[in-house]
Amino acid sequence: MTTNKKAPSLIISLLPILFLIIFLAINVIIYGEDSSYGPNQIALLLAAAFTGVLALRLGYDWEEILDGMVKSISSAMSAILILFMIGSLSGTWLISGVIPAMIYYGLDILNPTIFLFAACVVSAIVSLATGSSWSTAATVGIALIGIGQAMGIHDGLVAGAVISGAYFGDKMSPLSDTTNLAPAMAGTDLFTHIRYMSLTTGPSIVITLIIFLVWGFTLDTSANVNEVADVQTAIASKFNINFWLFLVPIAVVIMIVKKMPALPALFIGTLIGGLFALIFQPNLINEISGITDNVWKSGYGTVMQAMFTKVNVVTGNGMVDELLSSKGMEGMLNTIWLIISAMIFGGVMEKAGMLKVIATSIIKLANSTGSLVAATASTCVTFNVTASDQYIAIVVPGRMFASTYKERGLAPENLSRTLEDTGTVTSVLIPWNTCGAFQSATLGVGTLAYLPYCFFNIISPFMTILFAYLNIKIKRLGHKNL
Repeated sequence: MTTNKKAPSLIISLLPILFLIIFLAINVIIYGEDSSYGPNQIALLLAAAFTGVLALRLGYDWEEILDGMVKSISSAMSAILILFMIGSLSGTWLISGVIPAMIYYGLDILNPTIFLFAACVVSAIVSLATGSSWSTAATVGIALIGIGQAMGIHDGLVAGAVISGAYFGDKMSPLSDTTNLAPAMAGTDLFTHIRYMSLTTGPSIVITLIIFLVWGFTLDTSANVNEVADVQTAIASKFNINFWLFLVPIAVVIMIVKKMPALPALFIGTLIGGLFALIFQPNLINEISGITDNVWKSGYGTVMQAMFTKVNVVTGNGMVDELLSSKGMEGMLNTIWLIISAMIFGGVMEKAGMLKVIATSIIKLANSTGSLVAATASTCVTFNVTASDQYIAIVVPGRMFASTYKERGLAPENLSRTLEDTGTVTSVLIPWNTCGAFQSATLGVGTLAYLPYCFFNIISPFMTILFAYLNIKIKRLGHKNL
């Protein structure tokens, strides 16, 4: 192995990131919101190749570079396995009626007098159930925008309520890809991350809900809410909706509280979801499978299909049909592809010492825990603005700061929480970011029109920085989990 290695300068260390940003920007211009479905993965691999060339010139040999990539990918394997399991769980929870029941009863709380408050809560429930702020906006969000228009409420205000709730649910849902990605980058586990993140996310959503509640009482809200009834009717036409279905998520919550590891807890939740599908939704199972003369073949085939590939429940209501769909494990492959590509890039950067150089330069300005968290948050926002992708805004800062938090004696969940409190939620506020472009196009509301009303997304970064500066619930290495 080569021993005469040169330490990279700050300029050399920044070149791969500049290279990556340029390609990511080109991808957004050409592919728009589809840039995360292949082009950005290739950009990451090209950036990794460019970084590899620089590493070779610094004196590293190919075996060392390859070792860096493999170790980096290995560190994300736990998250990858969980993502596969989450794909299966979302499938069985769909056909069992668990997710539809959450949506159905969630819509019951809509009331014209407290519409903004209710819109935020409903969006949060749907996003928590599905793990996707995008699906929430594309389904319930569109309906809420229509209802808000009928009530004469400003589109940007309604969109702000929808997005605030959707991103709260996205952050706190174990089904969310970013909620799995952040702890994988920081070096902690999923449920520890969610529990720790709730400390800052809780106050942020409470403040947001109070704002919408007070604001809502100042509005004249008398209108028709037939769209909500149509959604509920469509769901009830296909599913046997009842409160027994909530035993499935309750069981998973109990396992989480008992601190069962994420993978077996989600696996058991998946199996229970499949069992409840057989018990409560026999007609739907026959419809999906197309088999009516063999109950065992129909049940086995449908549950298996829900676990590994696409399942679509057709109600005749286009909006509801889009909501009542799942892609199983197959639906996670693109995110896993992105994670692997990002870990390859991060692995080469780390092996060549470039991440350490960049982090050290930033950390020189961060003398306290508060300033370190603020520096991390600023880096996440910067990547959302420059790289135009929330995944990059989580992955790159996560890899940059992981060792620094450890050296400072800070538990990795401090980093994972900061990544989500800033990287995830601010992506939707940037017009040229894939998240901002998607939400704007989906809801039919300009990014700058809804930005001032996305209170949760604005408050979250400041909340995590405030906690750090005031030293509130900052966990140190060696302390027991919360």
